[in-house]
Amino acid sequence: MVCIRPAVMEDLLAMQRCNLLCLPENYQLKYYFYHILSWPQLLYVAEDYNGKIVGYVLAKMEEEAAETHGHITSLAVARTHRKLGLATKLMQSAHKGMAEVFDAVYASLHVRVSNQGAFHLYTRTLGYEISDTEPYYYADGEDAYDMRKQLKPKTPLADSPPAGKASKEKRQPERADATKDKEQQARSDVQKGSPSSGDASDAPETPKKADSTPPARAKGEGSGGSSGTPPGSATPKKGRGGRGKS
Repeated sequence: MVCIRPAVMEDLLAMQRCNLLCLPENYQLKYYFYHILSWPQLLYVAEDYNGKIVGYVLAKMEEEAAETHGHITSLAVARTHRKLGLATKLMQSAHKGMAEVFDAVYASLHVRVSNQGAFHLYTRTLGYEISDTEPYYYADGEDAYDMRKQLKPKTPLADSPPAGKASKEKRQPERADATKDKEQQARSDVQKGSPSSGDASDAPETPKKADSTPPARAKGEGSGGSSGTPPGSATPKKGRGGRGKS
């Protein structure tokens, strides 16, 4: 029978011992103290029925990043207690503390590229995804997968308005521009119809006033009338002697 419980100060030496037996990445005791003093809600141990620590998870928060998220510093389970789901339970406890206590958006961790057992646990069981590969991450020069697990659903950026609001705001400037164009067109039409318009070529042509003076008749036109005789007026015919008939 093994139980999962929050770690306390008295567990730190046993956690360090488990780390030395299980992993090549080891830490000084003060590093464990730093974690438990800063984030006590993120440290858990697996304890068997004899009170022996057979596994642990060491986690912390990255609060100065662009998004607040948790990070799994170290996870270890004794060889005698593997294949019992202890690693999964320890990780789930840490995830819960990150999300509920510290409002973490996601959890991150690093794992050796060659550690296929841990890689399958993180991807297939816990839902982690590869975010990046960091070359020469470990002291012996081996690469590491930078992996992440989303703890909360992604939300739109705060400065991005909802789709309906964005389309409405986009239409408003268009209406304003259309109104402005109509006003400019109206002013232009008024200016074109005004005699005081600066450009004479744009002003409408003013009809010419009819000439009241009748056109002069050409010489010889009509019955001997002079050029000054109004058209249609009768001219007395002259006889052969220059006299009119009696």
